[in-house]
Amino acid sequence: MTLTRLSLTDFRNHAGADLGAGAGLVALYGDNGAGKTNILEAISLLAPGRGLRRAPLAEMVRDGASGGFAVFAEVMSGEGLAPVALGTGIEPSHPGRRLVRINGSPAAATALGDWLAILWLTPAMDRLFVETAGNRRRFLDRLVLALDPRHAQHGNRYEAALRARGKLLADLALADAQWLASLEAQLAEHGAAIDAARQRTLAALSAELAEQPDTPFARPLLDLVDSEGRARGEPWSEEALRDLFAGRRRIDAAAGRATAGPHRDDLAAVHAASGRAAARCSTGEQKAMLLSLVLAHSDCVARARARRPVLLLDEVAAHLDPSRRAALYERLAGQGGQAWLTGTEAALLEDMPGPVTRFRIAGGRIIAG
Repeated sequence: MTLTRLSLTDFRNHAGADLGAGAGLVALYGDNGAGKTNILEAISLLAPGRGLRRAPLAEMVRDGASGGFAVFAEVMSGEGLAPVALGTGIEPSHPGRRLVRINGSPAAATALGDWLAILWLTPAMDRLFVETAGNRRRFLDRLVLALDPRHAQHGNRYEAALRARGKLLADLALADAQWLASLEAQLAEHGAAIDAARQRTLAALSAELAEQPDTPFARPLLDLVDSEGRARGEPWSEEALRDLFAGRRRIDAAAGRATAGPHRDDLAAVHAASGRAAARCSTGEQKAMLLSLVLAHSDCVARARARRPVLLLDEVAAHLDPSRRAALYERLAGQGGQAWLTGTEAALLEDMPGPVTRFRIAGGRIIAG
């Protein structure tokens, strides 16, 4: 998967920008605040979800603009195939409503996953393993989505059913039992699909990581655990989830939320060489495990979908020593596909194996070369 053209209008600090790139590495360099990460964020909106910053749509509109923004890209999704035009943004008349177009026709945001798989690493993710379970679930679901574009639809419907059930449980004595059972059946259907997809993804990732050659990046061992930290084991069945939700109505009504289910699971990781939980490893080791995971995931997607995801790596080279930086560049170039990397110093992005497309970013201006 390759973005051959990217165009931004009134997005963050970019009044208008037009970039052309090919397969391989894309290097964006410039001072802090110049707008490098903004470009990566714009690309991240070409996949289902809220983008790499998870910011409200209105915050993405350039200061002084009329109230809307647009992101457009042409994507080559396979050799010999015609490019696909993907667009997203908001209009001033509907500042909270995200619009999506595919080849010029209106589409749901979830449909973007059929054409483009995107995965990113940002400095804010360096401590993913010591942050909340919710952050790790979102990261895991992004991995799943790249392998199974239907995952976003199941997630949206599961969340909608959770909210509707929560409203009914707010007054359990008056709740319609038949409507509750219907909502719990929806939760069971979509929850079982979510859980199965997560389990498949972790199994594929674990197999890929086990087959990886020796690498300077630490290898993680991965598992799906419940809210108490216990390994999940077998995937949830629809029947088991229906029984779970039905049996916990009073508990959930008292808690004001659904206290068990796939939405409470967590991604656990252990440093393979030392056996230490990722949360107890150094920041450098945690970042190395994330890099190892993302690179292995790219291989999983290439194997499953016959095309690699687009990788967005924000300031990833800044905290790597020269040997690991060179190893990362060699790995990215050698595996094919397209990876966008940012850095404050051009020197950090030198010595990349070709082909490389380079842009200097300065105050919202984009200069090729």
